[in-house]
Amino acid sequence: MNWDQIKGQWTQYKGKAKEKWGDLTDDDLDRAEGQRDQLAGKIQEKYGIAKEEAERQVDEWSKSID
Repeated sequence: MNWDQIKGQWTQYKGKAKEKWGDLTDDDLDRAEGQRDQLAGKIQEKYGIAKEEAERQVDEWSKSID
């Protein structure tokens, strides 16, 4: 799924993101607002992983929610 679609339906996808990354709070997900960079940044921050790894996880997740 592309990010324009995810952003447009972010309310629906927040739950799926929370299932994948349980350490993210509702507030974290609200702030991300479907923005790929924001979501990756929050994941990087919460899980202490490299930016590239966070982006890889986000990309993998976005492909899995089709």
